[in-house]
Amino acid sequence: MEALCKTALPPFWPWEPGRMAVTGSREKPTSRIHPWYLAKLSSVGSISEEETCEKLKGLIQRQVQMCKRNLEVMDSVRRGAQLAIEECQYQFRNRRWNCSTLDSLPVFGKVVTQGTREAAFVYAISSAGVAFAVTRACSSGELEKCGCDRTVHGVSPQGFQWSGCSDNIAYGVAFSQSFVDVRERSKGASSSRALMNLHNNEAGRKAILTHMRVECKCHGVSGSCEVKTCWRAVPPFRQVGHALKEKFDGATEVEPRRVGSSRALVPRNAQFKPHTDEDLVYLEPSPDFCEQDMRSGVLGTRGRTCNKTSKAIDGCELLCCGRGFHTAQVELAERCSCKFHWCCFVKCRQCQRLVELHTCR
Repeated sequence: MEALCKTALPPFWPWEPGRMAVTGSREKPTSRIHPWYLAKLSSVGSISEEETCEKLKGLIQRQVQMCKRNLEVMDSVRRGAQLAIEECQYQFRNRRWNCSTLDSLPVFGKVVTQGTREAAFVYAISSAGVAFAVTRACSSGELEKCGCDRTVHGVSPQGFQWSGCSDNIAYGVAFSQSFVDVRERSKGASSSRALMNLHNNEAGRKAILTHMRVECKCHGVSGSCEVKTCWRAVPPFRQVGHALKEKFDGATEVEPRRVGSSRALVPRNAQFKPHTDEDLVYLEPSPDFCEQDMRSGVLGTRGRTCNKTSKAIDGCELLCCGRGFHTAQVELAERCSCKFHWCCFVKCRQCQRLVELHTCR
């Protein structure tokens, strides 16, 4: 009999990122559009032909060239972008800014064109999403250019046997860096926003690396675990989202400063300790997101559902910015009186109940 077990993994760094230097290329993107737009291309099937790369909105020329050279990876990039949007909306579902997306460019509206902590999170979760999706595609055998991580083998110091298919996080992270970061590296070393985006891109990828774990399978009589084989695995993406949300709450406001012959981002408040490579950084404070301001890409909170009994940010007092809220009785349909019938299905009744719904004025 076999039993599954999981153990935590200390930080594992199979890939050492290069220096955070920005080359002085003269290529200039037309706008701060990002591969997030790939997530919205429901009308485009599989990205399997070079001509499709030319038609993709939101990519600068270097990314189009990478797309043509890596056609088999592009569907994974799109899945990563979709994963990032879904996770962003989950993490901010109860906040004034709830990561709403638009069908136009930029996908997140003008909020991400400003150097706020919201933009920091979006860049971090997006680079992590691409790295995560490409890594999983490698392990599942979807890509010819990569597979399982074969550098993980032999017997570990803990005595278990490395076996199975370890996730090739090194390939996923390296592809994310090459594809996502090229936008910022094309802006030149003088751009403060490029330095901010590059830092947050890297922080997103490190949120995966620091939470890599070991998954094991036990072999033996009645799951006695006489022999244990293990492999390295990426964490659930929800765990990555939680980690980056914590980094968002503790993000550091920075400013560019000349350090030697290059520019670097340092804390605006000298009393704060320097940020690490895993922290999120931002350049300017966020708006309060209370009132709609389409010029700034702020949708406001009017009409949003709030929690009357909560004192947190999802509560009506904070979410509605002190404007008050409407209360309405709505009829909610839900399954009830479910019974199991042999064999083998569950049959439920449809029940109606009245609930109070509170929405911001």
